[in-house]
Amino acid sequence: MSEHMQDYEMAERQVRPTFGKGLIFLLVLLVIGAVLAFFVLQNRSSEGPLVPTSRPVPISVETVSANLEQAFRAEEKFTGIVTPRRTSQLGFSGGGRIASIRADIGDKVESGQVLASLDTRSLRAQLASAEAVVDEAKAAFDLAETTVDRQIALLERGHVSSQVVDEARAQSNTAYARIAASKANADTLRVQIDLARIKAPFSGTITSRMSDEGAIANPGQPLFELVETEVLEARIGLTAALADTLEIGAVYDLTSDQGTVPATLRSVTGVIEASNRTVATVFDINDATLVAAGAVVRLGMDREINESGLWLPISALTEADRGLWSIYKARRDGDGWQAEPGIVEILHQDGERVFVRGSLRDGDRVIVDGLQRIAPGQPVTPNDVSTVGLVAGNG
Repeated sequence: MSEHMQDYEMAERQVRPTFGKGLIFLLVLLVIGAVLAFFVLQNRSSEGPLVPTSRPVPISVETVSANLEQAFRAEEKFTGIVTPRRTSQLGFSGGGRIASIRADIGDKVESGQVLASLDTRSLRAQLASAEAVVDEAKAAFDLAETTVDRQIALLERGHVSSQVVDEARAQSNTAYARIAASKANADTLRVQIDLARIKAPFSGTITSRMSDEGAIANPGQPLFELVETEVLEARIGLTAALADTLEIGAVYDLTSDQGTVPATLRSVTGVIEASNRTVATVFDINDATLVAAGAVVRLGMDREINESGLWLPISALTEADRGLWSIYKARRDGDGWQAEPGIVEILHQDGERVFVRGSLRDGDRVIVDGLQRIAPGQPVTPNDVSTVGLVAGNG
């Protein structure tokens, strides 16, 4: 047992590193590190050391200069709908069977044109009978007048009394009244025959047809819808203050998806509607071919806004928190410039520019491009591209 222990201790002493070997290994590591350092120094970039400098190279940015003002004008747009001046639901005043329909959807018709008619055979037969009654009443009247003349002659000779003459005159008057009554009855039938036709009350376009030939039409039942497409108007609601600035009879340019639409102001109600707090104005479209009925038109009105703020291009803003927006200004920093952040609030937008108020002063150079490359304190080289009118802000 002791022999085995002695062999194990001798083997362990043979594999255990000595102090001299450890020192040699450490020296080898130091030599390798020195060689690597020398290699890196010999092969470093010709542009300088690999470690970045403490100040980055300034980047070129476009800026606009802020010039303070005291007010600005903004255009407000008010929207309205183009409608025909007249639209009618057309039907028969009396009932009956529809005999003919002479117009269809999309047809352009003229004022007085017959669009549909009822079967009037029964009415015409009644009219013929009424006209015969008129003739009969006329004949009875002629006979009564002749009788009156005869009775007067007999009275002059003393053969009859005055009572007989008076009775003859009464019969003549009755016959005359029967003529008037029979004529009125015949005229009523003629009116009914005329009303058995639908005539266009004005020129326009048929936009709807509700029935066909052979159907029974009830009194007042709509058969057509007629729209006066040649005469259009636009109703636009304005604020009371702006409505007072308009002039009746003046021509204003409305805008639509088809382009500019000149229109003449016909009326201003002057009454503020409770639903939207606006005053209704009515414009006559000067050329109905420029816009279609049902189209949306807009009226632009300039007004002065006495809010402190300034105009900036949209490209100068990035979204911040709580509805605010961030900007960057180029601020002088010794011999150079650096980006300084600021916060503004948008008050109005007009196309590609916005009216804002916030931390800007007269003469500030606002960066308007490449905001995604900029961080607070970033060295920049400003390039002033334009000057915009700005109104003094709160900063």
